[in-house]
This record gives sequence, structure tokens and C-alpha cells, in this order.
Amino acid sequence: MGNITKETWKKGLNTGIKTTWALGKIIFPITVIVSILSYTSFIEEWIVPLFTPLMGWLGLPGEAAIPLVLGNVLNLYAAIGAMLSLDLTVKHVFILAVMLSFSHNLLVETAVAKKIGVSAIVPIALRLGLAIISAIAIHLLWQGGGEQAQYGMVMQETEVIDSWFMIVLVSVKKALLGIWQIAIIVLPLMVGIQVLKDTHAIAYFSKMIEPLTRFLGLSSGKTSVPLLAGLIFGLAYGAGVIIQSAEEENFSKRDMYLLSIFLVASHAVIEDTLLFIPLGINVIPLLMIRVIVAFIVTILTAKVWQRLIPYTESLEQKGEHSEI
Repeated sequence: MGNITKETWKKGLNTGIKTTWALGKIIFPITVIVSILSYTSFIEEWIVPLFTPLMGWLGLPGEAAIPLVLGNVLNLYAAIGAMLSLDLTVKHVFILAVMLSFSHNLLVETAVAKKIGVSAIVPIALRLGLAIISAIAIHLLWQGGGEQAQYGMVMQETEVIDSWFMIVLVSVKKALLGIWQIAIIVLPLMVGIQVLKDTHAIAYFSKMIEPLTRFLGLSSGKTSVPLLAGLIFGLAYGAGVIIQSAEEENFSKRDMYLLSIFLVASHAVIEDTLLFIPLGINVIPLLMIRVIVAFIVTILTAKVWQRLIPYTESLEQKGEHSEI
């Protein structure tokens, strides 16, 4: 195990500040723009009518398309920035949170999956499919959540909005408070990640979760390292570990696909879950839905793969070992 030094805390804090700054540059303008638009007729007359039919199937109002599009094209921070400026019910927020947990940052994270040899269509279809199915299921099965959502520390309007100056001022305040809420989550998170790196805790914990990899149908115990990296850091943050492990360990095609399927459904579970706290919803059900679905989909895929596609690669490897 490595040592935790002053440099560990310094690097973690610096990373947290840089990350908060980078995310703030996304959240601030989006929150301000969406907030300003919410005081005009643009959303009501243009966005809502265009998306209302589709959103209706998902149990969402038409304007909910804004955070969905931003989340999938950009990231969760952009989506949350947009949600902070919309008047939504608790049920609407929860449906959006579940959908965005499964499907966000598609461009970057699909590129990571493709880098380890997985066809791009697999993560895209899986994530969008899970997002849509989960939204429809929640919409049909949950009859509650009709009360207005309260956005944590986000300002509740008390000012009289009677001019463009006030509209801009209130929008800027919303954006700054949204960034602060994200900062108090991201800063300790980045410090914690640095501690895990410097203490080599990832390698230690990966040994502990080898039974989990076997339960998921992964044939190589070495997949525990990228699995843990993806669960903790996410596909984007953990991309280096995932890609390096896939190249060095020469995982079979089956293992790469199963690993990718599990992680695209459930990655960065700590960070992604905590980020929804400012929206004022109960994040425990959100976390449970995401992890349980990831297990079910991965295990079913492993069993189907086993029936339809024989373990050719494994047999070839065993033959090579026996010859040696």
C-alpha cells in the first residue's frame, strides 16, 4: 500500500478545483440561458409542442427534452444545469434522473467502449433502450410524486421579476448556486479518488471483487481492475485504466462485451448518484435501479452468449496451455 502525503491532498484538491472550474464553464451558461428562456414564450411555444407527444409516452412534459438532449450530447452536469431552471414535479425529476443515469455523455463514453473493441451500436442501443424502458415503467407503475420538486440549495424565487435586468440577475444567481452545490460534491470526491490512487487501493479491492466478476459471467479475474475503475471513476474518468487493462490482458471478445455492457449501464455509481442530490430526490432508489438492471442485463447476456456462441476463445487458450 502506498502512503498518503500532503502531496496527495494537494493534488486531489487541485484536481477538484480544476474539475469544478471545467464543469462550471458548462453549467453556468446553460443554466443562465435555460433560465432566461423559461421567462419567455420560447419553451412554451416552440420546445414544448415539438416534444410533447414523445415526452408524453415517458410521463414527462415537453420541456423535459432539454435536459435529456443536453445530458446525452454533453454530460450530466449540463443536464442538471437545465433541470435546475425548469418547474418539474418530483416524479418528473426522478424519471429524468433514472433516464440520465443510464444514458448520458454518449459521444465520449461510446468512444471509450469502442476503444476496447466493442461495436458502438451496442452501448448506444443499450443505454437509450434502458433509459426509455425505465421511464415508461416508472410512469406506469408509480402513481405518486405529483408535488413540486424542491431543488436543494437552489434559490427559491422571492424577488418580483418585472424586468430583463431581474430576469438575468435571478438566472445568474441560480447558476452560481448550482455550481456551488456541484462543487461541494466534486471537491471531496476528487480528493478521495487521489487517495485511492496513491494508496494503490484499486488493486487491493479488485482482488476482493473477483467473485463478482465470475458471478457476472466474466471468465477472467483480471477484469476486476477495469470493472472497479469504471464503477468508481466512470467510463470517461476511468478510461485510461479500462483501455490499458483491455490491451495488456488481452481480454476475450466475450469478456470485453460483458464488461462494457455492465459498465455502460452502471458506472461512476458514487459520483453520478451524488450529483442528483441537488435536485432534491431520494437517490437510493436511483442507485438500486441502476445497479440491479446492470446485473440483470449482464448476466442474461452472458447466459445467452454461452448458449449461442461456444467458448471458442477459451478452448483455444486451453489448447495452447496444454501444448506448452
